[in-house]
Amino acid sequence: MDLKREKLINAVIYFCSNTKMCGKTKLVKLLYYLDFMHFRQTAKSVTDLQYYAWQFGPYPVSFGNEIDRPPEDLAKALFICKEPEKKTVSIKCRAKFDKDVFSPRELRLLEQIAFIFKEARAEDMVEASHLPNHPWDKTLKAKGEKAEIDYILALDTQPGSISLEEAKEIIQDRKVLREFASTTSR
Repeated sequence: MDLKREKLINAVIYFCSNTKMCGKTKLVKLLYYLDFMHFRQTAKSVTDLQYYAWQFGPYPVSFGNEIDRPPEDLAKALFICKEPEKKTVSIKCRAKFDKDVFSPRELRLLEQIAFIFKEARAEDMVEASHLPNHPWDKTLKAKGEKAEIDYILALDTQPGSISLEEAKEIIQDRKVLREFASTTSR
């Protein structure tokens, strides 16, 4: 299993273990905050999920589909219970959290996000992800529903955010390193 996949599964385990009422909607919002907050600081997401501007907020379509039909690695890590009468999905952990797959910064963000939203219901989190001029709102207004949300939209002028120029430079450096690694490994 690659590192990004391990991080995704372990982030899910962490959030399910450290927040209450963690169903599908709450979980995808927690992952969104993790990825976009980390990108804002480093120009890199934690999980590599792609989020889309759906009517009810940012949604990682590929991972949402996995929750509906869990692949083996996800099924081993989680117990996913669909409750059709309530139109909800509850998620419980089967596996233990592996903190070793995360950097210290990623662990701090996991802890902060879980602390902030520990008692929150999914409905309460909707408002926070729909704030004006945030990535979901900007994408919905500029590109319409179901458009991909660009991580660059997480950058701003507030303390803790890298600049657009820094982000572009970091992303370009990563591309060069990947290309170099692929040519030297042949």
